[in-house]
Amino acid sequence: MTQSKKMLLFVSLWLALLPPATPSQESTIQTQPAQPDEYKVYAQHPRLLVNPRRLRLLRREKERKSLRWEQFQLLMTGKVDMPEKGFAHALYYLASEDAAYGKIAVQWALGPANDLRQLALVFDWCQPLLTPGQSRLLAAKILKLMEAESRKDTVPAVRARVLAAIALADHTPEVPERTLRSIFEGWWIQRAVPAIKKNRGALALSDSCALMEILHAIRDNLNFDMRDNALTFFKDFPLHRVLSYYPATFPAAENLYRIPQYPGLGEPDLKEAVLSRAADLSIVAFDTNALEHQYLQGWLIQDPFLMRASFGIPYEFLWANPYQPGLSYHHLPMFFHDPKSGILILRSSWDDDATWLSYAGGEMELFMDGRRSGLKPSSIREPLQIGDALVLVGQSPMKWSLNLPEKTRYFLIGLKPESYYEIEVDDEGLREEKSDRGGILALTFPASVNVGVRLKESPYRRK
Repeated sequence: MTQSKKMLLFVSLWLALLPPATPSQESTIQTQPAQPDEYKVYAQHPRLLVNPRRLRLLRREKERKSLRWEQFQLLMTGKVDMPEKGFAHALYYLASEDAAYGKIAVQWALGPANDLRQLALVFDWCQPLLTPGQSRLLAAKILKLMEAESRKDTVPAVRARVLAAIALADHTPEVPERTLRSIFEGWWIQRAVPAIKKNRGALALSDSCALMEILHAIRDNLNFDMRDNALTFFKDFPLHRVLSYYPATFPAAENLYRIPQYPGLGEPDLKEAVLSRAADLSIVAFDTNALEHQYLQGWLIQDPFLMRASFGIPYEFLWANPYQPGLSYHHLPMFFHDPKSGILILRSSWDDDATWLSYAGGEMELFMDGRRSGLKPSSIREPLQIGDALVLVGQSPMKWSLNLPEKTRYFLIGLKPESYYEIEVDDEGLREEKSDRGGILALTFPASVNVGVRLKESPYRRK
């Protein structure tokens, strides 16, 4: 008998002698969420958002006098009033190594400023400039704000506490480790992850930038990828975000903006447009090898959208990597359907004058001819064609005819959520389909001419 066969026999016998796992043990093994090995931070300053590799890239941008650096430098040396003064001056200090700008950030932080996120960044990024006394004062100020905001569980508030805890690690006893453990095991595992797994809409698009800063900070300092707790959500994240932008761009004085979907029918908020692009840039920076992220990079890399204004340029400089190649987003599908969440987004083309439709939670929004309008599904009397998809308002019973030369994707909206429907096509057998959480039924039919389709709610199966 060979050595390898002896080893295989030994392992088989060893496994056979092990007691069988009880059902409760198997359940525990299957449902135990991945989590960091520990919540201690060992990295040296700076350790928030600028790991050594990104810091080298920022300083290389300065040496190469890139477009992003020159715009950032123009505003900073021109003494433009930066909306996020602590963040902008501390970042400029990191890249330029000009202590004068770091000292401005420190003085701002030691003053009446109370933005916990920016205070944490200044404390971390400007650590070499802080005297022992200033370090103690600023640490105490950050701790006080952390305590005052400890009950807030919005994504931006959690982001601020995560950054503060990591910044203060090895400066204050126990608080950072306890805070990180509580946020990860409580807010993330018990509330956030179940919510986004059940409904993608539980994370507002406007919170994406804050969420990505949490992910970057945790991975860089705890060596843990939080995406592991919601793999499907994050795999589809880039496509969902790209299709959530309206087709028409917004021409501002400084640059073009893509406008993310927003509630109401008022004017777009360009601050939200800045944070949305910042979120997209940080998604690419998080994992440059993922195929979905390379398509997102192709969406971002065009210079007309480079943020040049005082609020946007620090984010552009921090996260953008113009040397990272991207794939053409024209190869992306022009629809996004998430059955778990009941979300549907359709786009007719990648042109600025495209037709765009969103349906979620029974609410429908249409962008056509450069205008946004909120619609009631019942107002759609005829099939609405968007690209190679047709949208119909579902009812039971209903019938329509297929008269299309090519394979077509149908989306029936307005049905009962998570209910079974019988579908019968001429010359074909009866089949049963289940609507998703939003009352959407996605159907695909081959090219057909004058073929009837009938749909009715199943009399045998209910929700």
